[in-house]
Amino acid sequence: MRLTRRAALALLLAAPASAQPTQKRVVASFSILADMISRVGESRVTIRSLAGPDQDLHSYEPRPSDIQAVAQADIMAINGLGLEGWADRIAAAAGFKGTAIVASKGIPALKSAHTHAPGQAHAHGAFDPHAWQDVANARRYVANIRDGLIKADPANTAATTEAAARYTAELDALDAEIRALLGPIPRARRRAVTSHEAFAYFADAYDIDMLAITGTWRDAEPSARELAALAAQIKRQNIRALFLENTSPPASLRALASETKTTIGGRLYSDALSAPTGPAGSYIALMRHNARTIAAALADG
Repeated sequence: MRLTRRAALALLLAAPASAQPTQKRVVASFSILADMISRVGESRVTIRSLAGPDQDLHSYEPRPSDIQAVAQADIMAINGLGLEGWADRIAAAAGFKGTAIVASKGIPALKSAHTHAPGQAHAHGAFDPHAWQDVANARRYVANIRDGLIKADPANTAATTEAAARYTAELDALDAEIRALLGPIPRARRRAVTSHEAFAYFADAYDIDMLAITGTWRDAEPSARELAALAAQIKRQNIRALFLENTSPPASLRALASETKTTIGGRLYSDALSAPTGPAGSYIALMRHNARTIAAALADG
């Protein structure tokens, strides 16, 4: 039987909405995680990041609009390791019943402890949540994201698996690039200071001593005594560079640089991406920028 044009149009309009492809709605806790999800989910997801570019997740507080977004989401993704202490609260308030992704699941976590000088340590939580600063850990993030997206959207298992594999290959190349950048720097020069302790995983993975002015959770400003001890350590160990961070106030670090006559080596991106047009508009760009900035500062002189 041959259909007229009008009859064919009527049948098309009568087709159930479920027959049309739909994107899964994802809420991610912060911009770095949102970028990773976009690479694995591609056009199959729409993503809202609760803390956006250059926003500090440590001080984030949920807003009514965020609770509404979680209520409407198919997937809620968090870093884990205690970074989002509000996650259970916002999920309960939203009545969230979708798929939950904890991106750091299965990663060997470093203990959270902030050390200025020998004998001075301040613990602010069980674990350091900044696991993404080691590219090897980012591969685990991708695997967890892949599994979560497949659980929420099994019809697109093949496409999601292939996207995760492509992204993982890029991360493998990134890890090799970082090691090639830092490898030629003599071990004695591999010391730096940052605004807060967000780079322990980077330091552990790439064999650099990275001290910090404030701790992992950045919940208190350093005392004058602590700053003096850190200044003494910088001079004693001939630490070559201090680095600002995109989500940390610069005043203490600038004062320390002035006191010790140490170069500020540039700005690192720790807990958030830059704006899309900035130097760290994606996770890969962030890690590449940080490695190049650190390598340039430590290789000088």
